[in-house]
Amino acid sequence: MEDHDSTEETPLETPLTLAAFQVSEEFGFLLPQPLTELPAPYSPWMEVAQDLPELIASHRLRSRVQQMPQLNPRQLRGREELHLAHLVLSFIAMGYVWQEGEEGTVKILPRNLAVPFWEVSQSLGLPPILSHADFVLSNWRKKDPNGPLEMRNLDTIISLPGGESLRGFVLVTLLVEKAAVPGIQAVVQAVWAIQQQDEEALHRALHELAEAIMAMSRALRRMRDHVDPAVFYAVIRIFLSGWKDNPAMPDGLVYEGVSEEPMEFSGGSAAQSTVLHVFDEFLGIHHSPECATFLHRMRDYMPPPHRAFVGAISRAPSLKQHVVSSGDARLRQAFNQCVSALADFRSHHITIVTQYISLAATKARARWAELGDRAGTAVGGRPLAALDAKGTGGSHIFIFLKSVRDSTREGLIPA
Repeated sequence: MEDHDSTEETPLETPLTLAAFQVSEEFGFLLPQPLTELPAPYSPWMEVAQDLPELIASHRLRSRVQQMPQLNPRQLRGREELHLAHLVLSFIAMGYVWQEGEEGTVKILPRNLAVPFWEVSQSLGLPPILSHADFVLSNWRKKDPNGPLEMRNLDTIISLPGGESLRGFVLVTLLVEKAAVPGIQAVVQAVWAIQQQDEEALHRALHELAEAIMAMSRALRRMRDHVDPAVFYAVIRIFLSGWKDNPAMPDGLVYEGVSEEPMEFSGGSAAQSTVLHVFDEFLGIHHSPECATFLHRMRDYMPPPHRAFVGAISRAPSLKQHVVSSGDARLRQAFNQCVSALADFRSHHITIVTQYISLAATKARARWAELGDRAGTAVGGRPLAALDAKGTGGSHIFIFLKSVRDSTREGLIPA
């Protein structure tokens, strides 16, 4: 097993390069060509992971996990094997914790799962919980390896309950990440252009960034075509929830064999997407202290090279100051188009969250009141009372999202 390369303190390069931060020119922050199988010694993990929806639905996952052998992850080689192992173990862990819904959680993650999960996490510099880096960035494959990166040719590697809606949620989010790639490239080009005092190149880069953010919004709107709000709210959402700032698990989780004290980690969240942090830093967007604190904590859930890339962009020459001091009306307009596109993207996100959490919760409560005990378990349709006001990452979701959107709009440069 290999230790992750710590690029946390990588200095700002001239010119800045994506490859230095394990960012792909073609795939951005997505893991290029993720592996779909672990080496043979780790087949017990793969067998459980590939059967997760059925094991959870039949309430057999916990007993199955307790029968798994405790495997040593030191035979894993390269970041692709480590990322797949982290994906597999994080999905198993979420299923184990949430198998019985928010009222049937466990206090201890068993040693045979907790210890290797912790060790793989340490090697990658990731926390031992399902994060955006697992759920989206490394959880995809092409059905036809030579085909396009489009919904019809994509599938997940590991799944959880939720069927086609779960698949759609992962893959639409993946397509948002893919749509951002020209924008990531444009940021690098813009940093170079500022350093070279090349206003024409900077204007082109800002135009490309605005176009990429608008493409992200178009990709996000496809969520409605592929994800049923009722399924997301009642089935999928709980498996993305963590054990920090979560009333359903107020004391956190003990990782047996790692620590006798419980530990707290946030669940998977769009706030863990490196793309939005890069754009905020580049455009000089400043969020409220409370939101900024949460967003900075979410960087701990990014692969360290990606986190370092955010840091490099934050240390680059200030785009906003450059545009203001230039007095160039074309640059100011191009800058403001980027900021407006980012604010619009965040407005679209609020609309999606309203539909998939707020409205879905109202419908779930009405259904539960009508059906009573016939509605089933929490995972099968009961309103997730402890999670209604919060995102899976633990934030007060609507207050947070609206504040972040509004502070983005405040980043516009007045004429």
